[in-house]
Amino acid sequence: MTAISSGSHTVGIDRIACDGYGLCAELLPELIELDEWGYPIVGSAPLTGKALAHARRAVAACPALALRLDRAPKG
Repeated sequence: MTAISSGSHTVGIDRIACDGYGLCAELLPELIELDEWGYPIVGSAPLTGKALAHARRAVAACPALALRLDRAPKG
């Protein structure tokens, strides 16, 4: 699982479940780009309010259910 974090939220990709549809990169281009085979590469930019809303939309739209949005552990 690859993840990025922003103080209170983390976006992760389950690479085993991912089928490389690329929808996440279309919906969240500021954080996710695709490699040469069409699989996501997660950037390290922190999530802001607007990016967090886009991340939620990308998680909901993932056809393989491979994208996750979790609260980051405190501390």
